[in-house]
Amino acid sequence: VALVIGANDTVNSAAIEDPDSIIAGMPVIQVWKAKQSIFMKRSMASGYAGAENPVFYKPNTDMLLGDAKKSCDAIRAKLTANSY
Repeated sequence: VALVIGANDTVNSAAIEDPDSIIAGMPVIQVWKAKQSIFMKRSMASGYAGAENPVFYKPNTDMLLGDAKKSCDAIRAKLTANSY
């Protein structure tokens, strides 16, 4: 599982998959290769470079939109409550 918090351009597959992309050739973390990627972002907006991120639409990606700190706190609370 890849949990991505607030990142966009640094995890954008267009850097590798689209030679015409504005970020083509940029080094990126290949989160789309994970079995499951979960993005925590405030919105579906593009990043600093203005490039759309195709990872958002891949079948192994889920979007958890909203306040990432609140989301992380809620996940932590559930994991803590269910730990043995």
